[in-house]
Amino acid sequence: MVKRVYFLAHGGMVQGVGFRYFTRGRAAEHNLTGWVRNTDNNKVEGEAQGQDDALAKFLKEVDKGPKHSHVVKLDKEVRDVIEGEEGFEIRR
Repeated sequence: MVKRVYFLAHGGMVQGVGFRYFTRGRAAEHNLTGWVRNTDNNKVEGEAQGQDDALAKFLKEVDKGPKHSHVVKLDKEVRDVIEGEEGFEIRR
């Protein structure tokens, strides 16, 4: 089943450590679509869409983050699926 999830990574260190590029890479590995961006309040947010099992693995990896990052909390919220979406982009 295809799902879409919004995620928000809170941390001691989630910006300036390659978090968005890490997230895009993990999304590609799991064949997910969506986006990721930094927020103005030093968090990283995004939406990912794909198969349930792939999303679960992806979110577990995002919760851990890349080397040198420190994720304190990962909020998740189910969203409506976007039909026809392609790719996973880094937004500014």
